[in-house]
Amino acid sequence: MAFTLQDIEQLFVERGHRAYDGEPITQLQHALQTATLAEQAGASPQLITAGLLHDLGHLIADRPGTPSLDGLDDKHQYFVLPFLRGLFGAAVLDPIRLHVEAKRYLCFVEPDYGDLLSADSRRSLALQGGSFDAGQAVDFASMPGAPDAIRLRRWDDQAKTPGQATESLDYFLHIAEQVATRSPQPATVW
Repeated sequence: MAFTLQDIEQLFVERGHRAYDGEPITQLQHALQTATLAEQAGASPQLITAGLLHDLGHLIADRPGTPSLDGLDDKHQYFVLPFLRGLFGAAVLDPIRLHVEAKRYLCFVEPDYGDLLSADSRRSLALQGGSFDAGQAVDFASMPGAPDAIRLRRWDDQAKTPGQATESLDYFLHIAEQVATRSPQPATVW
């Protein structure tokens, strides 16, 4: 069952204070920073919303600690999709679904990219399959949503700064409301 915007807000309120896996900020700070960077870059409201929600799967899964330290790829980019599918269209969902693959793509096309990743991003990259090969990179680049996923990935990488000023969750949820496709029935998964 799809989430409502109120469900998303509640999830951020209840779990957003948790540490962002292996980083010096919280889950909510990371989401707000990613959405802020998207907005500052002039992204569409759909891509700003994808920035806000790209790691929501971590909060839904509610795993303790840092999955990559336990040798787990939590597949958060897929786990979240059924909860968002009834509320948002492809312009929001495709970048979320592809943001992990965008990391793997960037490692192939920009050999120094992997060196710029945080320690946790490097750990999760290994668990996610590592850098793409040439065939995988070509396949990824031809997918709808790949260009936006690459943009989202870059903001995701930069959105790990303690104390960074951002707009509020309410501000970004208002943007999400503008691009929502319908109002699904409330989900109660936690």
